[in-house]
Amino acid sequence: MDDLGFHDALAMLDWQIELGADEAIVDTPIDRFGLAEQAPSAPAAQMAPAPRAAQPMAHATLPPEAALTINAVALAQEASAAAQDLAGLKAAVAGFAHCPLRDTAVQLVFADGLPGARVMIVGEAPGREEEQQGKPFVGQAGQLLDKMLEAIGLDRAATDPAHAVYIANVVPWRPPQNRKPTPEELAMMAPFMRRHIALAAPDLVVLMGNAACEALLGQTGITRLRGEWVTLDTCPALPMLHPAYLFRRPQDKALAWADLLSLKARLRGLS
Repeated sequence: MDDLGFHDALAMLDWQIELGADEAIVDTPIDRFGLAEQAPSAPAAQMAPAPRAAQPMAHATLPPEAALTINAVALAQEASAAAQDLAGLKAAVAGFAHCPLRDTAVQLVFADGLPGARVMIVGEAPGREEEQQGKPFVGQAGQLLDKMLEAIGLDRAATDPAHAVYIANVVPWRPPQNRKPTPEELAMMAPFMRRHIALAAPDLVVLMGNAACEALLGQTGITRLRGEWVTLDTCPALPMLHPAYLFRRPQDKALAWADLLSLKARLRGLS
């Protein structure tokens, strides 16, 4: 224990407190019977009050933030379900005041590409370039995405649904300093994205990166999930590595290429 660092010791102390420890134990034993004999008798008026009943542990009840998140998710489900078309959904998202990102972002980034395209791509959240242009995937990662799609005959500018794509993000507002969306933010925006997919009605959905998988599949670990087709509601969906990830690990571009070929084969099978 002599080599135990300050932060490790503090973490262990916190752990013991969570387990219910309420008294420190010294290295040498204490004769408490002897202490009782030595202690002067105290007047009744000065006697210590009876101990209070034990309070429930902090994690036994939901914190206020969690309760607010649950309410926000329910409100998001109600608002998204009321949208009858993409224009109505965009208005519902823009008017949803319960996500704090709306108050810090410059503008809403709703979607790009062709509604009704056979392939819909769902990403994480807009960055600085996306926020400036009001379109998803237009920065460096977006440019790589365009090249990836071009390699299998898809183009976001195409007007033919068979070769076009429709692109959106789970979170439509840019998080401050381009940080990752929190689980609470993903949870409250997920109902809007599910409705977005239902209204856009693609044949196939590509889930780009961990955030999209966490929000819509309830799973993380994109390197494990990628390449395996799953069912998202009633639509086939393919988790893929995010283009931004490929900049950090270019050696994994072969995995992305394999997934693109799987997407291409699936489209061919639907023709």
